[in-house]
Amino acid sequence: MTETPLTIQSILVPELTLCGVSGTSKKRILELIAEHIARRYPELEETQIFNNLVSRERLGSTGIGQGIAIPHCRLEGCTQVIGALLTLEEGVAFDAIDNQPVDLLFVLIVPKEATSEHLELLSQLAEKFNERAFCERLRRCENATQLYEAMTQSD
Repeated sequence: MTETPLTIQSILVPELTLCGVSGTSKKRILELIAEHIARRYPELEETQIFNNLVSRERLGSTGIGQGIAIPHCRLEGCTQVIGALLTLEEGVAFDAIDNQPVDLLFVLIVPKEATSEHLELLSQLAEKFNERAFCERLRRCENATQLYEAMTQSD
């Protein structure tokens, strides 16, 4: 049985698309993300999501440059890939590779036994976020609905 390839459209839900979030630090943003994911997926533990994201950041920042970060982690008890998209009111220090503050984040939570598919998804995201025009379009969104549509419409 072949699994359907994961796409951004298949893992992002409108409830986890947040526009103009105010957050003062990387830690606060990750707390906020964990809170939203746990609210949407009550079977997942907020503290565990947060701790796993923080542990992953300790290995090396997920800030990929140009104001973008793709925080991600594996999670025990998670049965599906979960995506969350956020734009921030103001950039926050994220220890990104170019030392620029981050204002655009796509968070990826994957099951503990994540496969190469999840790596494929990370590379899809990195590729999309590599397009400056695409990122600018996301940053110009004024609400979560616009943001969700901008992220999920296929080119």
